[in-house]
Amino acid sequence: QVQPVESGGGLVQAGGSLRLSCVASRSILSSTTMAWYRQAPGKQRELVASRAGATIAGGLDTKYSEFAKGRFTISLDKPNRTVFLQMNSLKPEDTGLYYCLERRGSYEYWGQGTQVTVSS
Repeated sequence: QVQPVESGGGLVQAGGSLRLSCVASRSILSSTTMAWYRQAPGKQRELVASRAGATIAGGLDTKYSEFAKGRFTISLDKPNRTVFLQMNSLKPEDTGLYYCLERRGSYEYWGQGTQVTVSS
């Protein structure tokens, strides 16, 4: 396995929740950054949330885009090389292909994506 593998996408009604999972290609080190991006049809890929492999005081190890704050939560399960994205209060505009990114130094490894569709 040379790329992360996402799962957990699906079809959900507005207001519902989904939990995405991404298994990294290898151990998540303190220097590794795991992130979720998304791409809606006809739009550019955008950052959803990122999480550093190291725990940093003050929550500086985690970053959210404005649209994700208060609704989405990114978390790590390092022993299982997995990063999660818990998405609550989903909206139709959250529809898109969600990608996992594994960043190790100057190298980036992208998953193939998992589709999230939110119906109104």
